[in-house]
Amino acid sequence: MELNFFKYQGTGNDFVIIDNRDGKIFLTTEQVNSLCDRRFGIGADGLMLLNTKEGYDFEMKYYNADGNESSMCGNGGRCLTQFAFDRGIVKDKYKFMAIDGEHDAYFTKGWVYLKMKDVNSIEKHCGSFILNTGSPHYVKHSNDLGEMNVYDEGNEIRYSDDFKETGINVNFVESTEEGKISVRTYERGVENETLSCGTGVTASALVFAREGIGFNRIEVSTLGGELAVEFDKVSETHFENIWLCGPATYVFKGVIRLKTTV
Repeated sequence: MELNFFKYQGTGNDFVIIDNRDGKIFLTTEQVNSLCDRRFGIGADGLMLLNTKEGYDFEMKYYNADGNESSMCGNGGRCLTQFAFDRGIVKDKYKFMAIDGEHDAYFTKGWVYLKMKDVNSIEKHCGSFILNTGSPHYVKHSNDLGEMNVYDEGNEIRYSDDFKETGINVNFVESTEEGKISVRTYERGVENETLSCGTGVTASALVFAREGIGFNRIEVSTLGGELAVEFDKVSETHFENIWLCGPATYVFKGVIRLKTTV
């Protein structure tokens, strides 16, 4: 079977996207993994289906590169919103459904603003922090981010006794100047460092802001580019009205032949 696909990226976090509004595409774990393979497939950090959903502009179905359906992907949500617009779903403000619930999104000044779930808990863990921004994240402060071996250190935490069963995304964050941070992330499901992670950037910004005074927007640098996180801080562990802000870019489209029937 031949499959039409599109490739998008958000600050280097790249995705295979398939328009499945007719509901005819069903992919196995092995097929998703093959499509995301950077040597034998298209190559991506994840794969998304644009589905229809009654009462919403669309539904987001997200799979990690390992082929398994995963939790929320922030950069993916922004890219899928851009894809929906490019495919003719034109709105001033979007409302779509993802695995963690409803999300709003809109465009401004060339960026996609994506509303994330509220955060009601930030837990301390061995001097670092754990929170869920649609996906579970471990946030650790660093003073030498540029020299860090993110794969080794992230892999060690992700497969530690506390997290190995279900996995966790591991973020290393360094403050660069007032209201600005740099973040590098080891992502579960990809099992490697990615150039950017939207839910990880969000988690890192909120941890950074928990003791900050007056912050409601934090600029974030990743290996793949610049993002921002806006929010209302209710307390040190409670944040609402959270928006992940950044670019979402079309890369290319093509046709690929699947080895087995979908």
